[in-house]
Formats: sequence, structure tokens, C-alpha cells
Amino acid sequence: MVERTDGDAAPAASAGTTTDSDTARAARTGVSRWAWERPGRWTRGRVIAGLALLTALLLAFPRVLPNRPGHLGSLLEAFLPWLGLPIVVLLACALLRRSVTALLFLLLPVAAWAYAFGGLFLAAPQPGERDLVVVQHNVSDVNPDPAGTARTLAGAGPDLIALEELVPAALPAYEKALAPDFRFHEVRGTVGIWSKHPLTDTRAVDIKPKEIEEGWSRGLRTVVHTPQGEVAAYVAHLPSVRVGTSGFASAWRDESAHLLGRAVAAETVGRVIVLGDLNSTVDDRGLSPLTSQLNVSERGFGFSFPASFPLARIDQVLARSATVGRIHTLPATGSDHLPVTARITLR
Repeated sequence: MVERTDGDAAPAASAGTTTDSDTARAARTGVSRWAWERPGRWTRGRVIAGLALLTALLLAFPRVLPNRPGHLGSLLEAFLPWLGLPIVVLLACALLRRSVTALLFLLLPVAAWAYAFGGLFLAAPQPGERDLVVVQHNVSDVNPDPAGTARTLAGAGPDLIALEELVPAALPAYEKALAPDFRFHEVRGTVGIWSKHPLTDTRAVDIKPKEIEEGWSRGLRTVVHTPQGEVAAYVAHLPSVRVGTSGFASAWRDESAHLLGRAVAAETVGRVIVLGDLNSTVDDRGLSPLTSQLNVSERGFGFSFPASFPLARIDQVLARSATVGRIHTLPATGSDHLPVTARITLR
């Protein structure tokens, strides 16, 4: 028998055998050897953490996504608030994985979403004496009940009502139903405005993209003589967009927005209100010719389209030298859009 001398190395600990160092480490930290050796909660969920970081980046800086090809940037911006849903999904995945790392990274998109949209939940300022109540509605050219639609809009008690997709067959019904409360109105092409205050200097505004045939008229400008002074009001219906295999087709809409923005920039009346179906949200870079020079509502989501399951607010109320209050929707009419209403405080 050979005895081990002091110079002989001690046999290596076999797998599953707790060494003195393991025991000492566990005693110092209070963490079991199993927790040290098993892939831990700090290393799990790296993919979830990466997706959370990407979501936060898109929420905070949506324009990092290029608009070519397929206007993907505009498509993202049109539905930007809905990036809150992936956050919920990622949270559920992080909890299932028991990943502390993923949960910490999820704080980034939560903070980005709250910064971008949390203010929309805040209470609106109290109504003031200088407020104008406006209603904006694409009434649909196939609306089966124009008179009922007009009564719904008038029931909100507005000072101004802007309508799009006015077809000749339905126009008399709107005029008759709105006449008792709105003495003044103007129509150009398929857009119109009804007002409790006098209107002057009304004219059509050319926002027709070059490739669209003649006879397309979807813009007007008028001056509203309110008790607080003159306000230039624009009513517009920008071209529709489509989502297909080639992406987000918005070239005509963008061109029309540029023309409308140029008209507003040249407006000599100091206070301006723009009402219309702009076929996108105020976050969409395609509307920047307007949103860059006008104030938008900072209260309320007001999702207006489609009426059956509203996903986005494409019916807009914008203003210059005035503040747009909370936007909210009115009850459904015979249109595929919901009406939106807001208070505008003139400066």
C-alpha cells in the first residue's frame, strides 16, 4: 500500500461533490451552489431584453426607421401607440422566463411609451370664454342617413362643423338638418364647413396631386368672424393611403399634405384652424408640412377609424396661435369614420 505524501495533490472533487470553496461561498453570499451553477435569472431572457431595447428605440426615435422602401417609417408612425401591445407580450415572456435582465430592460420601452403618450390621459384644462368647439367628420359618400348624422354632430353643441365626402345627393339633407343652428355654411367640391359665426373670403384650396384627374376638389379656406376676432379655417380631405405588398402607399397623401402646408404657411390671418380627414396620425412624418407649423392636441387618443374598431385618429384638429384641447369621439353615425370634437382656445 502506498501512502499519500504531503506533496501529493488532493484528488479533484467529483461532479456533484460540494467543495470547501463552494460551501464558503454559499455561506458568504447566502446563495446555494445550485443557484451559482444553474443558468441564472441574470443570463436568461437576452432575446426578450434585446426586443425590449428595440421597442424602446422605435418609440423614442421612430424616424430611425427609413421611409424607403415602402414608406415603412410612416406605417410605423401611423400606429405608434400600439407599440404598447408588444411591451405587454414581452412582459409576459419575461415573467415566464423569470428573467431579471429582461424585466429591467422592459423599463426602457415603458418609459418611452409613457413619455410619448402618457400625457394623453391627463385631464383637459377647464373650458374658457375664448374657446371654440369644433367637430370634424368624414361623413362617407355612401352614408345611408345624412340627416341623422347631421343631428348627431349638431348635438355636440359646436361652433364649427367640418365635413368631408359631401356628395351632391346628400348635401340638401345636411343643409336642411343643420340650418336651424348654423346660419352660415360654405361648400367647395366635396368638403364643407358650417358655422354659427359669419364666414367670408371663402375659396377652394388646391391640394390635388399632379397625377389625379381634374375635377378633384377637397380643400377650402374661409375666414370665421368669431367674437374673439378673425380665424382662418381650412377644411381638407387628403388622398387615401393603402397597405399592400409594396408597403405603405402614401405618395399622393404626402404630396397633398405638402400643398396644404404651403397654403397654411402663406396664410395672412394670424389664427388658423385646420380640420380634416388627413388620412394619418399626427405622428406620421408624411404630415410634417402641417404638424411642423401647427399645434396638435396633447390630450385624448380620439381613435376615429375604422368606426367598427377604431385603430387610429386620422381625423384631425390642428391650430396656429391657438391651443387644441382634448380630442374625443362622438357616437357612431352612418359613416366608416367616427366624428371627433375638440375645444380650441384662441390666443
